[in-house]
Amino acid sequence: MSEKDELLAEQLEKLVLYFEKMRLAQYVELLQNPWRLAYVNFLAGLARGLGYGLGITVLLGLVVFLLRQVVMLNLPIISDFIAQIVRMVIQRY
Repeated sequence: MSEKDELLAEQLEKLVLYFEKMRLAQYVELLQNPWRLAYVNFLAGLARGLGYGLGITVLLGLVVFLLRQVVMLNLPIISDFIAQIVRMVIQRY
């Protein structure tokens, strides 16, 4: 083999390894099965939605907790405003 052929074979081998690392064959197989693709996307959307919901719940709970702590400090104008916000949140839920 010539040097050019060896270089081409080496680059081809790198490309094959790269495709194997990308799992290109599994991806193409998934694209050929629309029901499986829909199922996988449905599960991903479910997990994403659950994660968003839990994350926002924890974040808002932390914000309400911190606002309550600020109200307890009895700062003149800020405490009244925050107390009103906390009351509205508690009434809503």
